[in-house]
Amino acid sequence: MNVETLLPEALLPAFDRYYELLIEWNAKFNLTSVTEKNDVFLKHFADSLSGARAFPENASVCDIGSGAGFPGIPLKLLRPDLNVTLIDSLQKRVTFLNEVIQELKLTGIRAEHLRAEDAAKPYREFFDCATARAVAALNTLCEYAVPLVKRGGRFVAYKSAECMGEIAEAARAIKVLGGRLLPIDTFTVEGADGTRLSRALIVIEKVSDTPAGFPRGGNKPKTNPL
Repeated sequence: MNVETLLPEALLPAFDRYYELLIEWNAKFNLTSVTEKNDVFLKHFADSLSGARAFPENASVCDIGSGAGFPGIPLKLLRPDLNVTLIDSLQKRVTFLNEVIQELKLTGIRAEHLRAEDAAKPYREFFDCATARAVAALNTLCEYAVPLVKRGGRFVAYKSAECMGEIAEAARAIKVLGGRLLPIDTFTVEGADGTRLSRALIVIEKVSDTPAGFPRGGNKPKTNPL
């Protein structure tokens, strides 16, 4: 799949404005090391949109560690049916996310200042889907994400195609937390200049309730992953 296919022409003005805001705010504090326009459109925008097919219609979605808004804001632009909650641990990033939401006049999306390991307190088994991109290893991500998802929902993780080792390491976490790994979707995203990204969507279905002790506090999902 290529950038032109993933970014419909009607949405280009919104993505152009998003890019302008990203560069403007990136000068104030670090949001991304990727700043050249073609690279942003490929590595952030198109990559985020490549997972759109994994989210059911009208799903409520939590984007964990949203950072500069990826994948949550591009998904919302392409899929206005989604109800998106962006969470991030840094208030400056949340302020940026709210600025983008306001500038692009988006509804059904909000940003919240919240640590990933604390999100299950207000949002335990609340969302139809959770997602994360470039946040942490899969076993850590599962402990953050799976507790947020309703039984029958799914956690969608964006990863490099070279992720089989991560998947193997996360097998215990997936089982303990109440998940089941679905077939892995691997594909290539191609930029306008021919640059290619080898990507994978890892989809974990929530098949049983997450035990009450998860996620663990004290940064244990990172320092001592399941």
